[in-house]
Amino acid sequence: MIEKMKAVCVAAQSAQKDALLKELRDLGILHLAEKKAADARLSERFASLFRLMQELKGYKGKQEEGSLSEEETDELFRRALAALENKAALAEKLAGLLLEEERLRPWGDFDPQAVRELSSAVPLYFYLADKKETEALCRDEEVRFIRLRPIGKSEAIAAIGKPVAALRASAFPLPERGLAAVSGEAAACRDGMAECERILTDAAGHMQSFRARLQQIQNDVEYSAADASFCKEEGFVWITGYIPAPEEEKFSAAARRNGWAWMIDDADENDADVPTKIRYNKVTALIRPVFAVLGTVPGYKEYDISFWFLAFFSLFFAMIIGDAGYGAVFLAGTVILNIRMKKLTNITLLLYLLSATTIVWGALTGTWFGLEGAMKVPFLKALVIPGIANYPEYFGEGSGSAQNNVMQFCFGIGVVQLALACVMNIRRKLCGRDPGWIADVGWLLSICALYFMVLYLVIGRSVDLAAVACAVGAGFLLVVLFGGMAPGKTFGQGLKAGLGGAFTAFLNTISAFGNIMSYIRLFAVGMASLAIAQSFNGMAAGFGGPLVIVGIAIMIVGHALNIVMGFLSVVVHGVRLNLLEFSGQLGMEWSGVAYEPFREIKKEN
Repeated sequence: MIEKMKAVCVAAQSAQKDALLKELRDLGILHLAEKKAADARLSERFASLFRLMQELKGYKGKQEEGSLSEEETDELFRRALAALENKAALAEKLAGLLLEEERLRPWGDFDPQAVRELSSAVPLYFYLADKKETEALCRDEEVRFIRLRPIGKSEAIAAIGKPVAALRASAFPLPERGLAAVSGEAAACRDGMAECERILTDAAGHMQSFRARLQQIQNDVEYSAADASFCKEEGFVWITGYIPAPEEEKFSAAARRNGWAWMIDDADENDADVPTKIRYNKVTALIRPVFAVLGTVPGYKEYDISFWFLAFFSLFFAMIIGDAGYGAVFLAGTVILNIRMKKLTNITLLLYLLSATTIVWGALTGTWFGLEGAMKVPFLKALVIPGIANYPEYFGEGSGSAQNNVMQFCFGIGVVQLALACVMNIRRKLCGRDPGWIADVGWLLSICALYFMVLYLVIGRSVDLAAVACAVGAGFLLVVLFGGMAPGKTFGQGLKAGLGGAFTAFLNTISAFGNIMSYIRLFAVGMASLAIAQSFNGMAAGFGGPLVIVGIAIMIVGHALNIVMGFLSVVVHGVRLNLLEFSGQLGMEWSGVAYEPFREIKKEN
């Protein structure tokens, strides 16, 4: 349920600003209407510490026995950050030194300064040339050069007096330092990097202190942002925001106790800044992890569809994965996760639910790791509904008939979900005395009629097309006549608006047909998953005798890959049907602002 919000403005004397801010933070219920940027230094400090903590995850340090003080944590943070930056700089420098070392090694260790002093008297130019080029130089009387020790398959030469312009060879520029100096500097870089590693490994053992400090800095950032959000004028400060309606008395009591001036009014539903606070119960709270991953928030004046999202998502998940064996694997994994976490959370409860629904659907269709042999087990066979079985021949059914039944079931789910959206719209508009509810009755009529059209076109069911056409036409007429109605409009104004949107209503009717058709993806993806499982089973069955290990490996890898693809399909298809088809029929845009009150973030136990 989306809680009703109240718009609040609270004011005090400028001298009371800090006291007001701290009291508001302690209350922890005011969502700021306009939060300005925090102090840049605090934000940068938070970002730097967060980045450092992410880097330290790659180090395994001895865990601290106790927490560091704030000063000790800051000092360790500075040392670790400097070590991280120094390590990166040393790594870059070492890479250059290694390249230089590689370039110098074939020439051996020599003193570049001594060569330069010699070149000041007798100019020398060094090259690497192939044997043919060197022989050509030997025949050229104008070129003077000295042959040096060969380097690999190339000849090393030192031209005397002037560079050889016609030489097709690579010149060897004299380095600033010799090989020994470069190698020594590279060793020093390695030592420096090892010292940086030691500091970072030590810092990684104090993650608990870093987390506590990060939380403290985050609170400072939030406080700074709230402080910057105050309006000021002539000795007074004030700030606006929103509170949940049930918290009105708590806020008013605090205002009276502290001598603030305040004003509370109902939040304007058309105000895009009104935050959305959803009150979850024990059941609907299971879907919160999914919403958190998706980052979706309904608008303040939209619907809370948590329960329906959870119900349909669970069914979609089961049908897309489609295999009771996979569901059993999920269940075992969830039990292990639950044991390791030592408590039930919304995530584990959701996984239990999804595992159970997958096992049930897979058992009803007779799918256990895609193995046809599962139907030879009497107990597993007894669980199957013959009309939707994936191996219908074991029940005297035709494969085409069973597939048509599953497709019809998918379309039925689509109609139920879209019709539910229409009923929810009708109920809300009736409660709000909005005559536009009649248009939603038209949508309900059209969707139910289009369902039979889909069955006729896709499955070939016998349908009275004339009755279907009449129902769709009647629904379209209701949408056109009443789609523009709204509270505060006269019948003539609403009728004019509805007629003006007739073409849009026509396109939306076609879209409704496509929305129902869209639910066939549940059948298609489920069948694809079954086909992949059967293919890997067939590949594995070809390895017998000593190669049975190979067959087992193929099955494990193949089914693991199929499970991963199933999860991706759930995200692409299962979530889509809720967020697009269902939410679209409800008129939801998911453009809400999450309710985030100004409060101190405290460590969770």
